[in-house]
Amino acid sequence: MSNDIYTPPKVWEWDQENGGAFAKINRPVAGPTHEKELPVGQHPLQLYSLATPNGVKVTIMLEELLALGKTGAEYDAHLIKITEGDQFGSGFVGVNPNSKIPAMLDNSTSPSTRIFESGSILLYLAEKFQAFIPSDPAKRTECLCWLFWQMGSAPMLGGGFGHFYAYAPEKYAYPINRYTMEVKRQLDVLDRQLGENRYIAGDDYSIADIAIWPWYGALVTNKVYEAAEFLEAHKYKNVLRWTHELEQRPAVKRGRMVNRTWGDPAEQLHERHDASDFETKTQDKLGASAEQ
Repeated sequence: MSNDIYTPPKVWEWDQENGGAFAKINRPVAGPTHEKELPVGQHPLQLYSLATPNGVKVTIMLEELLALGKTGAEYDAHLIKITEGDQFGSGFVGVNPNSKIPAMLDNSTSPSTRIFESGSILLYLAEKFQAFIPSDPAKRTECLCWLFWQMGSAPMLGGGFGHFYAYAPEKYAYPINRYTMEVKRQLDVLDRQLGENRYIAGDDYSIADIAIWPWYGALVTNKVYEAAEFLEAHKYKNVLRWTHELEQRPAVKRGRMVNRTWGDPAEQLHERHDASDFETKTQDKLGASAEQ
């Protein structure tokens, strides 16, 4: 590890090889790098995503809506390979000028409605289908407070703690300690809230839970960053109780499989175009078919 102290220059210059595990896809400018149209399936909702925590939020929401019988929530989930730069194709940038997954098109409207940013997608779907968001003004406000808490807090977890603890090319005490302190504070916030409530925003499961679970549930069960021991995740008993309860929901189990390209092949559904795909098109099934 380098012990050099960094002195910022008067004007920053982009070093394309600097940036750790994601150096190849990070850049200081926006816009497309190449022309590429997006695929379009048969369903009203077209999702372009990857099963990162932000992507999983939306696929869980869609599966929960379908479980309620909301047939208008049928969707095609197209895989966006961010390490290969799919998010910089012209079609994707047209849906999300910020070049981040997830992004969605609602083709049930005329013209089609584009929705980007995971929290915005959750709110759009909740309002469109009148589900997983309270109708009572005070309870709705509480739900939205926690939804936006996640939007503001997760960058400290992912871009801060996760980057410096797991992905940065060199380990430094200052940023790891700085973001560890903040993440543990966030976990304590959640633990206290869940000590008084079954779900994040009260007695009812909502988009607040759907937004927070993919990040913080994965963190305390050691599914991201391999940092559960380091963070003493076992001490956050209410977060763990809530995490385990949500992971047993059938829609959550399905949602976390969609656009997943790593881990157990039986839990990888690279693309989802029909409900039957969970039974017939996971990678273990496709691999077995290819061997026959």
